[in-house]
Amino acid sequence: MAATAELQGKYQKLAQEYSKLRAQNQVLKKGVVDEQANSASLKEQLKMKDQSLRKLQQEMDSLAFRNQQLAKRVELLQDELALSESKGKKNKKSSEASSQLSQEQKNVFDEDLQKKIEENERLHIQFFEADEKHKHLESELRSRLEVLEMEAAQHQAVVEGLTRKYMDAIEKLQNDKAKLEIKSQALEREAKDCRVRTEECQQQLRNLHSDLGSRLDESLHIIREKVPFNDTRSRQFNALNVPLHNRRRQLKLRDLVGQALAFVQDLVTALLNFHTYTEQRVQIFPVDSATDTISPLNQKFSQYLHENASYVRPLEEGMLLLFESITEDTVTVLETTVKLKAFSDYLTSYVHFLRKILPYQLKSLEEECESSLCTAALRARNTELQNDMKKLTAVFEKLHMYISLLALPSTKPDRLLRTNIGSVFTHVASALHRFHDVMKDISKHYSQKAALEHELPTATQKLITTNDCILSSVVALTNGAGKVASFFGNNLDCFTASLSYGPEGGTEFINPLSAECMLQYKKKAAAYMKLLKKPCCDSVPYEEALANRRILLSSTESREGLAQQVQQSLEKIAKLEQEKEHWMLEAQLAKIRLEKENKKVADKLKNSGSGLLIEASPETSLLLNASEHEKEVVTEKVLREPIKCTSLVGMLTMTACNEEVPEADTREDLIKNHYTARIVELTSQLQLADSKSVHFHAECRALAKRLSLAEKSKELSAEEMRQSRQSITRLQDELTTTKRSYEDQLSMMSDHLCSMNETLSKQREEIDTLKLTNKGNSKKNKSR
Repeated sequence: MAATAELQGKYQKLAQEYSKLRAQNQVLKKGVVDEQANSASLKEQLKMKDQSLRKLQQEMDSLAFRNQQLAKRVELLQDELALSESKGKKNKKSSEASSQLSQEQKNVFDEDLQKKIEENERLHIQFFEADEKHKHLESELRSRLEVLEMEAAQHQAVVEGLTRKYMDAIEKLQNDKAKLEIKSQALEREAKDCRVRTEECQQQLRNLHSDLGSRLDESLHIIREKVPFNDTRSRQFNALNVPLHNRRRQLKLRDLVGQALAFVQDLVTALLNFHTYTEQRVQIFPVDSATDTISPLNQKFSQYLHENASYVRPLEEGMLLLFESITEDTVTVLETTVKLKAFSDYLTSYVHFLRKILPYQLKSLEEECESSLCTAALRARNTELQNDMKKLTAVFEKLHMYISLLALPSTKPDRLLRTNIGSVFTHVASALHRFHDVMKDISKHYSQKAALEHELPTATQKLITTNDCILSSVVALTNGAGKVASFFGNNLDCFTASLSYGPEGGTEFINPLSAECMLQYKKKAAAYMKLLKKPCCDSVPYEEALANRRILLSSTESREGLAQQVQQSLEKIAKLEQEKEHWMLEAQLAKIRLEKENKKVADKLKNSGSGLLIEASPETSLLLNASEHEKEVVTEKVLREPIKCTSLVGMLTMTACNEEVPEADTREDLIKNHYTARIVELTSQLQLADSKSVHFHAECRALAKRLSLAEKSKELSAEEMRQSRQSITRLQDELTTTKRSYEDQLSMMSDHLCSMNETLSKQREEIDTLKLTNKGNSKKNKSR
């Protein structure tokens, strides 16, 4: 209701604003109409002024034309006056009377000319003043017209903008009104649904209250009768309770420890390389042990560095044991991670190793600084490396201290409070970041030192390679430290969350013996739950078992039949292989004979051709070669035209050569290819017929076995046979018909086999004839 009242008030405000805007729109429309009327009147005045201007222009043109005429007349009069004066000088005496007359006329003309000049000047002045007034008025009117047009355009734009704005506002208000109506209807429906839901919820709440009350009474009754004591009140008894198993958390912790194992393996490899290459460097710089004896300090330092693998490799083994201890079935908390203590011990031994080699390392760097080859820049780098090595040892000591604190809950839980474990993890993360920073400094300073040493004149190739190896190991250490620091910082929340399975409000860790007993109880509970969840074997219904027995019997009998069929087919395959080998041998023998005959023919042709060539002259040999070439072209053309020949074996397609002498080679090849293709076709047909006969035989055997099964079922179910005699007789009729059909098919197949045998015999005869023809051809070739 409040929402509808707000919507109504909003709608009334919008309607008032709309009425105000409408009134303003009407006033603006009136102003625009007035301005349009003023602009129209100004346009009419401008037209009138233009007309008057045109009239004055015409008058000015006429006056200018009149002035031109008068000027020409004055010029004529002046010329006449000059002539008359010249004549008057000559005839003064004789023309006094005429001079008087001309003087009078001249005076008259002068007066007339003076009047005309004055009138023309006056008209020019009037015309100029009128033209100036007209121009001034025209410029004023034009400026005013431009101003009015601009104002009209602005008013029109304002009007159009306001109309658009008001139309948009009207459309928006109409849309808002429609939306508000729809929203009000939806709110009304929701209100009705909410009333119905509240009634349902109230009813469910009453039912839940009654149900929970009855359950509470029942649980209280069971607790009074069955529970002898509450073990959650005692800390020792509560430690033996099995906590809830969080499989997702276990898998995540195993994944995180696996990643940490990979990082530790990389660090171990890099540390081994670093210590080993440092030992090699001590052996060759500043004194090479191959040419001279090194100092006792470096000998001791090299001896200690040689033992680095016995301190570094156990770190990987300890991390591997920790990874193997975290499985999906265990509860991984600080009290149960016993293998963390082994890793802490291995780290302790490595820290002792670093403390042992630190003074020797510092003294070795000092010995390098004292050598004559050491420059000031090298001394500065060596001092920086000394500080870096001290920082590295201090960082490992911090890491050892915090990891030993993390291993305390699994051995001595009373020495660490649960509230301090978060700060321990944060200190471990900061120590790892510090380790990364120290390694970056070592990498930077050592790269500078190696560059300076490479510039020394006494720098050997062995020293350069050793420095490069140390640099690569330091870079690997820097990368590994960065990965470990970022990994631990990103997963810090996961490590600090729920690291003890005790009560949440507790400040101490659980006893490790209690944690071990809890794990044993957990295994027993898991085994018991597995036994409970073991499914029972499903029984097969009697009818389905009978149907399966029948199918099994038929399948076993059909299997025996198939085995016999396979045996028969294997025997046939063996026979066919023997026949194939026989025919292959026959074909090879025929090929050998054919090659011998071809060689003999070729030898004879060569002998005959050589004799002819010896007897013939060069000219005749050229003619013979040309004629032989023409004959070969003709024979090729004829050979390309196929000739079909039918026989008992089938259709034979061959190419005929010249009508008189056919080529023996092409004919033999064609005959051989034809008979081989025909033999392949007949063998495939024979195999197809054999497979069909085997298939039909198998079907007959299967039907016979089905018939025997039907007879057995007939003996076992005599009562059922009495009730279904008609169906049995019908089935028997169908079986007899199928038998007859299969017998007919078998007879047809036997006939087909006989015909195939006949065809095979015919093929053999044809092969014999081919052999005879080959012999005859070979004899003919010999005779030729």
